[in-house]
Amino acid sequence: MRVYLPSTLALLAGVHAAREIAPAPLTAYAVTPALREWYAGGDLEELEYAAMTAAARASLGLLAADPSAPRRRVVLAAEIPDQSVARVPDDERALVAVSEPVPWKWIASAHVDELAAVPDVTAAIAALPAAEAGDDDALFTVDGAEGHELLWYATQELQDLL
Repeated sequence: MRVYLPSTLALLAGVHAAREIAPAPLTAYAVTPALREWYAGGDLEELEYAAMTAAARASLGLLAADPSAPRRRVVLAAEIPDQSVARVPDDERALVAVSEPVPWKWIASAHVDELAAVPDVTAAIAALPAAEAGDDDALFTVDGAEGHELLWYATQELQDLL
């Protein structure tokens, strides 16, 4: 199953050095039955994009928790055995838990904000608490970061990115 794991550039550096994402359980996002039901008209590509977008929003929370991390969202796409992925009962339709560490060889790609997104990502991080509390203006600011497409990197390119 393809899952999308929220990250940051600082966390990615640690993952690259350790050659795995750990410890488990890991928060991730995937095409779940709940996401399929909610987005009934979407094909698999659109559903995967929705799951990756949810992981990118979760990356904002990781950035908020680490003020020293570069202000760029990071999402790692990985192929995980189905038996290691479980749906998490939550309002987030794509939320799943991965029950084991993810070895480097399971990571298919990384998706990272371009440098031009940094101002909008920085503003979204600052607005995140108010957005989560229901403030429409703050939510608009957070959505502004989502207006930036994440760049695709093959795993062999990550050393240069880091």
